[in-house]
Amino acid sequence: MNLINLVIVLIVVGVLLWLVNTYIPMDRKIKNILNVVVVIAVVIWLLQVFGVLGSLEDIHIGAADQYQRWLA
Repeated sequence: MNLINLVIVLIVVGVLLWLVNTYIPMDRKIKNILNVVVVIAVVIWLLQVFGVLGSLEDIHIGAADQYQRWLA
């Protein structure tokens, strides 16, 4: 992914988050949770794009992980 696409994606995500925060009536607590979730998702995505964080396909949470270990 080149730098222009990266900047465009960040601008689109920012504008969408601003639109949700501005025009959709929600409790402030819910908006704060939404903002935190979006920021965390964008940071994880950026870490993957720059290669700092490896692929998340190998990460399993919960019973599926235990089941796969049992099969191995």
